[in-house]
Amino acid sequence: MNQSKIVIVWFRRDLRLSDHLALEAASQQPAEILPVFCLDPALLESEHTQSPRLAFMLQGLASLDHSLRQRGSRLAILRGKPKKVLAELIERVGASALFFNADYTPYARHRDETIVKALPIPVHRFDDALLHAPGEVLKANGEPYVVFTPFKRQWLTLTRRIIAEDYLEKARFYAVPEDIGQPIPTLAELNFRSASIEFPPVGEQAAQQRLQDFMQQNIYLYGESRNRLVAEPWRDTRSASSYLSPYFRFGMISPRQVYWAARDAYTRATQKSAKASVEAFVNELIWREFYMHIMYFYPHVTTRSFRTEYDDIEWADDPNGLQAWKDGITGYPIIDAAMRQLKAIGWMPNRARMIVASFLTKDLLIDWREGEKHFMQCLIDGDPAANNGGWQWAAGTGTDAQPYFRIFNPVSQSKKFDPEGEYIRFWVPELADLPLKFIHEPWKAPTLPKDYPPPIVDHQKARQRTLEAYKAIKS
Repeated sequence: MNQSKIVIVWFRRDLRLSDHLALEAASQQPAEILPVFCLDPALLESEHTQSPRLAFMLQGLASLDHSLRQRGSRLAILRGKPKKVLAELIERVGASALFFNADYTPYARHRDETIVKALPIPVHRFDDALLHAPGEVLKANGEPYVVFTPFKRQWLTLTRRIIAEDYLEKARFYAVPEDIGQPIPTLAELNFRSASIEFPPVGEQAAQQRLQDFMQQNIYLYGESRNRLVAEPWRDTRSASSYLSPYFRFGMISPRQVYWAARDAYTRATQKSAKASVEAFVNELIWREFYMHIMYFYPHVTTRSFRTEYDDIEWADDPNGLQAWKDGITGYPIIDAAMRQLKAIGWMPNRARMIVASFLTKDLLIDWREGEKHFMQCLIDGDPAANNGGWQWAAGTGTDAQPYFRIFNPVSQSKKFDPEGEYIRFWVPELADLPLKFIHEPWKAPTLPKDYPPPIVDHQKARQRTLEAYKAIKS
C-alpha cells in the first residue's frame, strides 16, 4: 500500500487533460492523481463495437498516455469489469476517492450506479460531456422536452459554465508503477481485425488544432457549405464542416471550449451571413445535447421507436438489399459513394448520412435499427444518442422526426449536393468517365458502365410502398 494519499480519476469518454471537470476537482484534493482507463468487456463484446472506432479510441488513449507521461505519470489500463478492477486497484493503492465524468447511456448509468453503491470510498461524478446535463433543460412543469425547437429556446436562456483553467499547474500526478495496469493493447490483442482506414490526427492536441482552424474562417461559411459532400474530409480545405465529431465522441475536446470559441467567433463576425453561420453551428451543438437528453429520459429508444406505434411497421425482410446498401452497390451513385466512403474512412458527411438513412428505411423499407447498428460498427464518431436520434429522425419514428411521407429522392439529393459529381467520381470509380448529365442517373446512359449495377429498386414504386406501410400504422 502506498503511504501518500491517492485519488483515482477514471477516464472514459473524456480523453483529455484540459477543461476536464473530474480532473479539475481531483486536482483540488491534497493527494496525487492516479489516471485509469477500464477496457470494459461489456463494451468490447457489444455488437456495436468494431475495429474502426476502437482503433481511433486506442490511438486516443496513447495520446492521453503521452500527455500524462510528460507530467511524470501514465495512464493505467485496467481490463475487466469496472466494478471489480476498480475495487482491486482502490484496495491496492489505498485510494481515498474516485472521480469521473458522467455518461448518459442506459448501460453507463446502470454501471455507474452499481459502482457508486459498491465501492468503499467516496465517488464524485461530474456533468462534463454536455453544456447542460439531463434535468437542467425542462418545461415549466418539470417534464423533459420532446420537441427540439422549444428545447433549444430554453437551452439558450440558461447560463453556461465557463472553461476550467489553471488546475493542471497545481495537479499532482501519481508516478504509476509499471506493475499497475497493462500497456495499451493493439486491436489484435483485443481479438479485433486491423482497421485499414485513414484517420484524421488523433488526440487532444489534434482536436485543439482542428477547433482553431475551423474558428478562424470556416465557421463563417458553415451555414452555406456544411451540406457539401466532401470526398476527402481530412484533406479538403474547401468544406465548412468542423470535423469535430470524432473528437467529441471520445471527449478529446470539451463542449464548453467549442461553445465559447463559437461565441467568440460570433462576436468577431461583421456580416449578417457570418453570424447566421455561427448560429447554425451552435444549433448543431444543441441537437447533440437534445438527443442525449432524449436517450436519458426515454431509454426505450435504444431498442424501440420513440413513437412506439411505429414498432408495428411491417419492415421488409430483404437481406440482399441490406447487404447491397452496406457494400455500396445499390445502383444509385450517391448512395454507393457514401457507403463506400463510410467503409473506407469511418466517416461520411451529415447530409450523406441523411440520404443513405432515408434510402434504407424509405426506399428499401428496411428496419432503421439495421442501419443504426451498421453505422455504430463503422463510424469513428459513432455516438449512441446522436446516431439513434439521426436514424429515428430519418425513419420518421423518432421524437420531432421528419414526417413519414417526406422521402428523399436520391437523384435530386445527388444533383443538389454533388452538382459536379466530384463526390461520386471519387468513391465510385466505375462512373468516373461518365458525362455529367448521366453521373447521377447512370441507367439513363446509352450503355450502363461496366461493373456498375442497375438500381436495385425503383424509387417511385418504393416510395408508394413505404407510404402504404406507414399509412397502415396511422389507420
